[in-house]
This record gives sequence, C-alpha cells and structure tokens, in this order.
Amino acid sequence: MSPKYEDIQELIRRRADLNARLKLLPYDGTPEVKTRGDKKYLYVRKRELGKQKSSYVGVYSDELYNILLVNAREARDIKKELRALDKELASLGYEEASLSSNIMKNIDFARANMKTNIYDQAVLEGVGTTFPQTEEIIDNGKVSGVKASDVQKILNLKHAWEFILDKDVITCKSDYYLLSQIANLVNEGFYIDGGRMRSLPVEIGGSSYLPPIPMEADVKDDINSIILEDAPAIDIAIKLCLYTMKKQIFLDGNKRSAIIFANHYLIAHAGGFLVIPENEVEEFKKLLVAYYEGEDISIISEFMKEKSWKKLN
Repeated sequence: MSPKYEDIQELIRRRADLNARLKLLPYDGTPEVKTRGDKKYLYVRKRELGKQKSSYVGVYSDELYNILLVNAREARDIKKELRALDKELASLGYEEASLSSNIMKNIDFARANMKTNIYDQAVLEGVGTTFPQTEEIIDNGKVSGVKASDVQKILNLKHAWEFILDKDVITCKSDYYLLSQIANLVNEGFYIDGGRMRSLPVEIGGSSYLPPIPMEADVKDDINSIILEDAPAIDIAIKLCLYTMKKQIFLDGNKRSAIIFANHYLIAHAGGFLVIPENEVEEFKKLLVAYYEGEDISIISEFMKEKSWKKLN
C-alpha cells in the first residue's frame, strides 16, 4: 500500500470523525437574543440556501447563552479543520467516491434504524436506559435520572455509528486501523487512547476463557485473512464481529466495537446490518461464552444470521 494511499485514508477517517462530531453538537448556529416585552429568548441563527434562519432554543439564561457560545465556537473550529482537510485531500489528488445505489440504500436503512440499534447495543452492555431515555440522549445529549457513564456510552455509540455511515469511511477497507478508530470513539471519555491495543491481561465475566495478549501483526493478518475469504458478506461480517469479541483486542468496549466494525463491512457490501435485539441478548451471551470456550463458530453464527441480521429486502 503506497504512503499516499495511507495518507488519504487517514485524512478521510479524520474528516468523518469531525463530521460525526459536528452532528453531535446540539445546536447549529450563532446565538441570538430576542426581546419580547420584558422577557428575553434565545435563538440560534444560521444561513441556509443564502438566507438567514433563526431557530428557537429557550428562555434566556446566562448558563444557556454560554452553552450556545461554546457550541458555536466548537462548530466554527470543526468547520475550519474540515476545510483544511479538504485542501489536503485535494492536494493528494483525492476525488469523492461514488457509491452504488444499493450501498446508499443500505446507509439510509441503517440510519433509519440507528436509534433502535444503539438501544439494543446499550442493552447488550448492561446500560439501564429505557428506549425513550436512549432516544432523548441521542437527540439532546442528556436526560435526567441516568448515570453520566451510561449517557457517555450512548453518545459514543452514536458517534461511532455516524463515523462508519460517512460516505468516505464506507469506501475504506475494514481493517485493523478502522477498527482501532471505532474503538477509540466507543471508549471516548473512559480511556485516553481507547483504540490502543491492550497490553494487559483481562478476564471475561462468566467464562473460564482467558484471552491471550494480542499482537498487532497477528491481528492485522487475521482480519485481512477473514476479509479475503471466499464467503458471503454476512459470514465475513459475523466472523469479524466474533473474532474481535473473542480476541479482546482493547481494554474495554470490544463488543460495541466489534458490532460496529462488522456493520461497516456489511453495509459497505450492501448486506443489511447486524444488531443483537434486546429480547435475544441473554441467549446471545450464553452462545458467546460457549464460543469463547471452544464451541464451533457455526452455532453462534447461525443464531446471528437468524436473529440479528436485518436485510434490505
């Protein structure tokens, strides 16, 4: 692989990450104060199609006004960095990739189901939010009565899904570097470098299986070997998912990273998406432990095909 290609892929990943962060910002625009009678109200103002548009936020308070200022500043910084990345990509001769209509449909399909997918992933991780609470967190970044760590996990899942559904990232190879970026997003706020390969031993609750310390060269080769198999996209996606879970490549977030990584591959091949439904979580965990402890992969793979695979048609 040429250094130029690697540079382009890294810039594309960074651009997708910034776009995902931009979408996570709760307000889009410059804060504006409007007075009616003796009361003040806050709006955000932005230009759309050459016209200024104001959107109501809430009754004025110093706290909310400061949040809007910080939000607007962060948005400006992200947009500035995005423009710089676009210039770098152009200097390397990069042109926007064109995706097939089936892949575009699959991206839309995944986006339409993203809230449900994130909720199901949160259930798998033991996050105790209801679907309405999860939806509120995804839409507004917060909700009352939920632990800050659970809110962070849900926002991280949203960030990681937004990242893989970026049109540029979908064209990237499903390799170790992409998996590391997904893990970094999933673990944001919990670890300084959540995408770094672990160098410490870990145990898996409820299982006697002790995953060995992973070696980077081996993990890269293993992932590439899976991708090069002559098999349907769903089989490869499931293998990528289960390999990442069993290998325990990172200190935490392996199941979350594995599912999103598998979906990157599957969606890039217009194969639908994978998610463990809430009502199948307990059975999946039992099968996963059995797989960890030596049961043939075909058992859990067939379960995932039947219960977790959502097809376009």
